[in-house]
Amino acid sequence: MVAIYYKTGDKIVKENNLYKLSQIDINNLIWVDLNRLDETEKRIISTKFHIKIQDQQELQEIESSSRFIETEKMITANSNFLVYHADNQHSVEPASFILKNNYLVTVRSSEFKSFNELKKRIELNPRKFRNGYDVLMLLLQIRIDFDADHLELIANDISRIGRELLQEEKLNQDTIYDITELQETTMMLRLVIIDKQRVISSMLKSKYVPGEFDNEIRIMIKDINSLLEHAAFSFHRLEYLQDTFLGLVNIEQNKIIKIFTVAAVIFMPPTLIASIYGMNFDLMPETGWDYGYPFSIGLMIVSVGITLYFFRKKGWL
Repeated sequence: MVAIYYKTGDKIVKENNLYKLSQIDINNLIWVDLNRLDETEKRIISTKFHIKIQDQQELQEIESSSRFIETEKMITANSNFLVYHADNQHSVEPASFILKNNYLVTVRSSEFKSFNELKKRIELNPRKFRNGYDVLMLLLQIRIDFDADHLELIANDISRIGRELLQEEKLNQDTIYDITELQETTMMLRLVIIDKQRVISSMLKSKYVPGEFDNEIRIMIKDINSLLEHAAFSFHRLEYLQDTFLGLVNIEQNKIIKIFTVAAVIFMPPTLIASIYGMNFDLMPETGWDYGYPFSIGLMIVSVGITLYFFRKKGWL
């Protein structure tokens, strides 16, 4: 899928036909969005713009030299995006940004919500976008805002789980699964934010990015630092909830063990009495006594009552 944005006077026109690219003046180009290109389309783009379309493995390289490449003619930056799917799952997908001659080329293989939002804003306010730098700056700002929304949703889920732990009479094992899933999401989101921080910091140090964007970049870096602090705080809260859940599980287990322990101790005196009268000695007066059997049963009951009274007095029951 290809989306080409170029200027015609005060308007920005969108073209989805790749084969009409040759008819567009390259000086009027603002943004070329490339999504899931086939090999033929990649050759056309590479020939037209004299750029190299990186493959999926190159996009996922973690070295700093691979995340931000700067030459005299263009800037290539790779960054990861956290994508949420309909089945409540998420994945990290890479995207590449190529700035050359004041136009932006983006290369991706997934649908990103931030890209769709950017396209809507271009349609609403086309005069705001003079070149590819304006497009990239707004795209990064939108991505930061979406990351902040995701962290807020995670914080709401953490608060909900905390309330459920206090209100539930019986622990639900799904709770620990929810906590673990939120921990994984928070870690992935934090890695994506850190990746974005590296790219934006490199842009601030770049001599090819116009100085007029320095203040805007610094503000984004401050916002990212705030998000990282918030992500760390959310992760600490999740660890606290996990420890709380495990502590409540231990309390429940201790209650069960306590019941078995009390039951075992209560039946120890009757067992002792039964063992004594079960011995086969010739001289045992109670064996010839008419009330020997009721006496032994009564003695067992009294021993159980005394043990229960002692436990209750100590507050163990």
